[in-house]
Amino acid sequence: MGTAKARKLNRDYRGQDHATNILTFSYGQAAGLFADLVLCLPVMRTEARQQNKRLDHHAAHLIVHGVLHASGMDHQRKEDADAMEWLEAAILSRFRIPSPYAALAKQSNS
Repeated sequence: MGTAKARKLNRDYRGQDHATNILTFSYGQAAGLFADLVLCLPVMRTEARQQNKRLDHHAAHLIVHGVLHASGMDHQRKEDADAMEWLEAAILSRFRIPSPYAALAKQSNS
Protein backbone atom coordinates (compact mmCIF):
# COMPACT_ATOMS: atom_id res chain seq x y z
CA MET A 1 0.00 0.00 0.00
CA GLY A 2 1.14 3.56 -0.61
CA THR A 3 1.88 6.22 1.97
CA ALA A 4 -1.36 8.19 1.40
CA LYS A 5 -3.53 5.15 2.16
CA ALA A 6 -1.34 4.13 5.11
CA ARG A 7 -1.60 7.64 6.52
CA LYS A 8 -5.39 7.65 6.14
CA LEU A 9 -5.79 4.25 7.83
CA ASN A 10 -3.42 5.23 10.65
CA ARG A 11 -5.27 8.51 11.15
CA ASP A 12 -8.75 6.96 10.95
CA TYR A 13 -8.09 3.94 13.17
CA ARG A 14 -5.29 5.06 15.51
CA GLY A 15 -5.60 8.84 15.53
CA GLN A 16 -2.01 9.28 14.30
CA ASP A 17 -1.63 11.47 11.22
CA HIS A 18 1.34 9.85 9.49
CA ALA A 19 2.06 6.81 7.35
CA THR A 20 3.26 3.83 9.33
CA ASN A 21 5.11 0.67 8.33
CA ILE A 22 2.43 -1.83 9.43
CA LEU A 23 -1.06 -1.76 10.86
CA THR A 24 -2.66 -4.75 12.56
CA PHE A 25 -6.42 -5.16 12.53
CA SER A 26 -7.21 -8.00 14.93
CA TYR A 27 -10.52 -9.84 14.71
CA GLY A 28 -9.96 -12.41 17.44
CA GLN A 29 -11.02 -15.94 16.57
CA ALA A 30 -14.38 -15.02 15.01
CA ALA A 31 -15.20 -17.20 11.99
CA GLY A 32 -11.59 -18.35 11.74
CA LEU A 33 -10.42 -14.86 10.78
CA PHE A 34 -7.57 -13.75 12.99
CA ALA A 35 -6.24 -10.43 11.67
CA ASP A 36 -5.35 -8.33 8.69
CA LEU A 37 -1.81 -6.96 8.44
CA VAL A 38 -1.48 -3.90 6.25
CA LEU A 39 2.07 -3.12 5.12
CA CYS A 40 3.25 0.19 3.65
CA LEU A 41 6.10 -0.65 1.31
CA PRO A 42 7.42 2.92 0.81
CA VAL A 43 7.77 3.40 4.58
CA MET A 44 9.36 -0.04 4.95
CA ARG A 45 11.89 0.71 2.20
CA THR A 46 12.85 4.02 3.82
CA GLU A 47 13.24 2.44 7.26
CA ALA A 48 15.29 -0.48 5.92
CA ARG A 49 17.62 1.91 4.13
CA GLN A 50 17.97 4.21 7.18
CA GLN A 51 18.62 1.25 9.48
CA ASN A 52 21.00 -0.51 7.06
CA LYS A 53 18.79 -3.61 6.92
CA ARG A 54 17.80 -5.85 4.08
CA LEU A 55 14.24 -5.10 3.00
CA ASP A 56 13.19 -8.76 3.22
CA HIS A 57 14.54 -8.97 6.79
CA HIS A 58 12.72 -5.78 7.76
CA ALA A 59 9.48 -7.05 6.17
CA ALA A 60 9.78 -10.37 8.03
CA HIS A 61 10.31 -8.49 11.29
CA LEU A 62 7.25 -6.31 10.72
CA ILE A 63 5.09 -9.32 9.88
CA VAL A 64 6.21 -11.06 13.09
CA HIS A 65 5.58 -7.81 14.98
CA GLY A 66 2.06 -7.53 13.51
CA VAL A 67 1.22 -11.16 14.29
CA LEU A 68 2.31 -10.65 17.91
CA HIS A 69 0.03 -7.60 18.11
CA ALA A 70 -2.81 -9.72 16.70
CA SER A 71 -2.03 -12.28 19.41
CA GLY A 72 -2.63 -9.64 22.08
CA MET A 73 0.89 -8.41 22.77
CA ASP A 74 1.78 -4.73 22.86
CA HIS A 75 4.73 -2.52 23.73
CA GLN A 76 3.14 0.30 25.73
CA ARG A 77 5.06 -0.52 28.91
CA LYS A 78 8.82 -1.13 28.96
CA GLU A 79 8.53 -4.67 30.31
CA ASP A 80 5.97 -5.53 27.60
CA ALA A 81 8.20 -3.98 24.93
CA ASP A 82 11.19 -5.96 26.21
CA ALA A 83 9.20 -9.22 26.11
CA MET A 84 7.87 -8.49 22.63
CA GLU A 85 11.31 -7.57 21.29
CA TRP A 86 12.85 -10.71 22.78
CA LEU A 87 10.16 -12.90 21.19
CA GLU A 88 10.50 -11.15 17.82
CA ALA A 89 14.26 -11.71 17.84
CA ALA A 90 13.80 -15.36 18.84
CA ILE A 91 11.31 -16.01 16.05
CA LEU A 92 13.44 -14.23 13.44
CA SER A 93 16.53 -16.18 14.49
CA ARG A 94 14.75 -19.38 13.43
CA PHE A 95 14.84 -17.95 9.91
CA ARG A 96 18.47 -16.86 10.27
CA ILE A 97 17.44 -13.21 10.36
CA PRO A 98 19.52 -11.11 12.78
CA SER A 99 17.81 -9.34 15.64
CA PRO A 100 16.43 -6.04 14.35
CA TYR A 101 17.08 -4.52 17.76
CA ALA A 102 20.80 -5.35 17.68
CA ALA A 103 21.10 -3.26 14.51
CA LEU A 104 19.24 -0.35 16.12
CA ALA A 105 21.37 -0.51 19.29
CA LYS A 106 24.54 -0.55 17.20
CA GLN A 107 23.29 2.42 15.18
CA SER A 108 22.43 4.46 18.30
CA ASN A 109 25.88 3.80 19.81
CA SER A 110 27.64 5.22 16.75
